[in-house]
Amino acid sequence: MGHSILKSDKKKNSDKHRRIIEAALKVFAKKGFYNSKVSEIARAANVADGTIYLYFQNKDDILISLFEEEMGNILDKMHQALQTVTDPAAKLERFADQHLTMLEENQELAEIIQVELRQSSKFMKEYQNDRFHQYLNIISGIIKEGQQMGVFRKDILPGVAKRAFFGALDEMSRYWILSPVKKYSTAVAAQQISAFFIKGMLVDPQTA
Repeated sequence: MGHSILKSDKKKNSDKHRRIIEAALKVFAKKGFYNSKVSEIARAANVADGTIYLYFQNKDDILISLFEEEMGNILDKMHQALQTVTDPAAKLERFADQHLTMLEENQELAEIIQVELRQSSKFMKEYQNDRFHQYLNIISGIIKEGQQMGVFRKDILPGVAKRAFFGALDEMSRYWILSPVKKYSTAVAAQQISAFFIKGMLVDPQTA
């Protein structure tokens, strides 16, 4: 009996943690990180204010935990989207399309990633951001693969290229978040952005 009660308590604790994360996502997206209060997150999660501090140190800690959990989900979805693609150029285009589609399908999360994370000094100055680096390394991994296959130029620096490629996607994402009128579909934007980079990285048959 004691064992079953312990498992039940763990499940409740896990449920509360997730409820707080989901509530924070909605509160931060609606009111902004700076203007949000821990008490508002507690109310949205249907827990006592003090319960928040059983799981998180402060508001910054909630934001970072939210990012880590959601970034883990994004990583999993990206790996799944790429696992059946073998051509490096096609992989980059799939990455771009998947990235923009995921953000378009979750507007609240997109706003957190594009706007609110930058409001946290702890996140910007102290957080190591390992999962984000893993995400960027998917891009550099594709580029290295393309170089090994003789598809992409050897003089391309994967560390520079991954940041440039992600930067273009990041700016397009921010445009969607801040602009009331969307002029481009995710599919068109993904195709255009990936085409710019792929054409610049392809090996010239005449010099190969």
